Amino acid sequence: MRRFLLLLLLLLPFALASACGNGDGRDQALTTRTVVPGLAGDSASSTPAPAPAVQLARVASGLTRPTYVTNAADGSGRLFVLEKKGTIRVIKDGQLAASPFLDITALVESGGNEQGLLGLAFHPHFSENGRFFVTYTAKDGANTLAAYVANGARTAGEPASARVLFAIPDKRSNHNGGMVAFGPDGYLYFGTGDGGGSGDPDRNGQNLNALLGKILRVDVDQGPAYGVPGDNPFVGRQGVRPEVWAYGLRNPWRFSFDRQTGDLWIADVGQNKWEEVDFQPAQDKGGANYGWNVVEGTHCFQPATGCPADGVTMPVYEYSHDSGGCSVTGGYVYRGKAIPALAGQYLFTDYCEGSLQALRSENGRWVAAALGKTSGSVSSFGEDEAGELYLVGDRDGSLYRLVPR
Repeated sequence: MRRFLLLLLLLLPFALASACGNGDGRDQALTTRTVVPGLAGDSASSTPAPAPAVQLARVASGLTRPTYVTNAADGSGRLFVLEKKGTIRVIKDGQLAASPFLDITALVESGGNEQGLLGLAFHPHFSENGRFFVTYTAKDGANTLAAYVANGARTAGEPASARVLFAIPDKRSNHNGGMVAFGPDGYLYFGTGDGGGSGDPDRNGQNLNALLGKILRVDVDQGPAYGVPGDNPFVGRQGVRPEVWAYGLRNPWRFSFDRQTGDLWIADVGQNKWEEVDFQPAQDKGGANYGWNVVEGTHCFQPATGCPADGVTMPVYEYSHDSGGCSVTGGYVYRGKAIPALAGQYLFTDYCEGSLQALRSENGRWVAAALGKTSGSVSSFGEDEAGELYLVGDRDGSLYRLVPR
């Protein structure tokens, strides 16, 4: 407890965050930002939602450019933190293990700011089969998804067990996506960026025959590498990759499934003006077009006016770079026990601006409340086995847990 109280400098109280500003409409975005027509209603409430009192407690430090944190759902209580250079570190009871769970630095290109070891997902039956999946940018720049198997004790991954499922060529270093997660249906979902550059020059987002700018959905329990689920939305269509689940994404960083409802939340990084949060209800059959590069958020991008947005699934939430933001960092719907007032709310932040936000549906409208201000440079969120939320600080090399204040 003493450690928690001493190490909360990353998050300032909510009162400080909500008091900042110059009084114009743009600065109000720190508390409640414009929301577009979406699943739950018409627009954002003009009244900020009350914010639960929370703070961040440092759990561990000494990490090098952490990019993600997750758990194995194996009852071990371990947290697995990815380091950009290509290592997976293990933290248990607040202690960082000296030996990595996996070291693939020899395979990973991490020179670009958005390159490196980016994603990790454990098989739902990891305890029994030892299988897990990682995403990274390879030495040749390819966006790579590979399967591994852990040793019998499940204490370390076996590098020799590597089997590449996807190696998607990419000639630029940015917009690599990299999130990978099992859905409640047992299938593996893999998010890819549009291939980088400004404005999607290769038009990957809207190209259904390209694997970039997508969320892919595959069955890793079928076939020599993977199988394609028969109910994927584009199965059987000529000139379309059957792995595609959703398209029109620029750089989904990150997506997550609500562990209670199965709903899918996607944070998609914008170009120069708008960041967005997309929502897909659990009963959705896939095939949604989130609009890039025709639209950025809800705004025409190409062409700048009069863009053909028919059939585009608009975000449930967007915010402007006018408030200091530059890149949305998607989180999770809170389903832990430590902060009951946050139950059912989706948390996210911005890599530059650092306002920690909680988004919820209220009286048919999407409303966001600022929980406080981080120092920025939050590269990712993650959950432990109980649903408590964690954040990793890209620049300070620390793992933090969200706790009540």
